[in-house]
Amino acid sequence: MTPTSSPKSSNTDEPQSSGPAQKTLSFGLGNEEYGLDILVVREIIGLIDITPLPRTPDYVKGVINLRGKIIPVIELRKRFGMPTVEYTDETCIIVVDVPIEGEAEGEGESRLMGVVVDTVREVLDIPTAAIEPPPEFGCSVPIDYITGIGRVKGMVVVLLDASKVMNPPAAGDALAAAKGLSSGSGSAAA
Repeated sequence: MTPTSSPKSSNTDEPQSSGPAQKTLSFGLGNEEYGLDILVVREIIGLIDITPLPRTPDYVKGVINLRGKIIPVIELRKRFGMPTVEYTDETCIIVVDVPIEGEAEGEGESRLMGVVVDTVREVLDIPTAAIEPPPEFGCSVPIDYITGIGRVKGMVVVLLDASKVMNPPAAGDALAAAKGLSSGSGSAAA
């Protein structure tokens, strides 16, 4: 028997997976793959009733009542200016914990938000060597929403900055609108 030499990379251009990696929840919108840092993801739920709210941006779907907690929900397709599609059995809501902008640095305040996506794929370990800076042009998502582009398992994953994509000021507007509805005269709309 002859000893084999150390393994070389296969026919891909992906960096080897040794070294530090970023755990990312990957999900799909149309034919594109996106990812969120797993540390901001609290849970994934199937579609439930979303209460629409007046006078909110069009990408704010409304709010959900998740175990007694009111959570604003945005539709990521609309947020990115993509065409809307019919919901399927794979459409779900990713509940994320995003920092509240404008708070004092040490306070660590955050807000739960829901994000409607076409489908959730898997948790990926993307080696930091396989993450490149955001592209300068040619991307359907605003550049400041992107933390990087990851290459793993033969696919490209657009890594998103949850705090910028989720736009906490819009979430605050949605929560304020929901509180206004619930603290009204107590009469539900007929």
